[in-house]
Order: sequence, then C-alpha cells, then structure tokens
Amino acid sequence: MSQVFAQLPPRVSRALVLGSTSRYRRELLQRLQIPFEVAAPQVDETPRPGEAPADLARRLALAKAQAVARQFPRAVVIGSDQVADLDGEPLGKPGTHARATLQLRQMRARTVIFQTAVAVVCLDSGFSQLELAPVKVKFRDLSDREIEAYLQAEQPFDCAGSAKSEGLGIALLDAIESDDPTALVGLPLIRTCRMIRAAGVKVLG
Repeated sequence: MSQVFAQLPPRVSRALVLGSTSRYRRELLQRLQIPFEVAAPQVDETPRPGEAPADLARRLALAKAQAVARQFPRAVVIGSDQVADLDGEPLGKPGTHARATLQLRQMRARTVIFQTAVAVVCLDSGFSQLELAPVKVKFRDLSDREIEAYLQAEQPFDCAGSAKSEGLGIALLDAIESDDPTALVGLPLIRTCRMIRAAGVKVLG
C-alpha cells in the first residue's frame, strides 16, 4: 500500500536522518552503508479510540518523520512504526515479562499481521511519502514452558509482539509471508531504498 503526498526530488544528494531511537532500525539502516544521523521524535504514540493497527502504524510513522523533519528541514527524514495486529486488535511493545507472556499466549497457533509503516519526508523539497509493509506471521502452538524459556533467553520486551524473528524468536514461528523481509524486524528496507532515492538520497553511489 502506498500513499504519496508529494514527490519533488532535489537535484543533489541530501543528508539522511533516521527519526527513531530503535537500535533495530538503526542497525537495519546501516546495511545500506549510507551516512545518516539519528534523532529522537517527540510523538505521543497513544492509539486513538477504535484506530485500526495499520492506521496507527501509518499515522505514527508519518508523525515521527514530520517531527524530526522540523529539526532538519533540508534533510531527508525516515520515520517508522510497527504494530502487531491480532484480529484487528493492536499489540504494542510489552515492556514487562508479564505482558510479554500474555501476548505470546494470545498469539500461539494464530496468524498475526505485523503492520510496519515507513514515511520519508523532506520539508525543503516538499517530499512526503508513506508506505505500509504488512507481514503475516504464523505462530506455533507454543507451550507455556516454551514461552517462558524464550522470554528468559531473549527478553524481547522492547519488541511489538514480544518476538525477535532475527534471533531466537524464529523458533516460535511456523511461517512468515512478506514481500519486504526486513519489515518484520522494524524497517522495510526495500521500500525505504525506493523512497529515499525518490527523495534525493543516493543509494549505491
């Protein structure tokens, strides 16, 4: 899914800023071998009443990019957000062991859609683009013992849905369906590359 507000790429390569405090997104963006800065977006992430998980992810990704773009108006700014979608109900970062246990019990033997949105904004050029990269994840029918062993080993309390697919969390899963594999980790790099190129950032020289 794609929503384009404006597309006015500049003539020269622009500075790149990641509007996120997530170490996972920072590590993913480093794969592109492009210099970038990191800035923390000051955004209220509270869901609105009745807001669907996909809508929440899109709204927050764009809000984060816009908030940081106001600090770096000439730069190309990336904002991203991920919400786990369990039958239309949002599951965010658990924060605690008890909440992570509850989330994994809710998700066992079920399919969860991880809604990962990415926004790219440049105020100077008027560029603003937003895309959603949903990932379908089928969880195994996990036992309470498996859930507890996993949480003790990896402590994924800062991850939406309480599972790190790039680590031991892969053992919790039966299947993953996605057209942008890094979306599940937190930043869909295929879409991100396409968007920052359109905004004026050189990728691969």
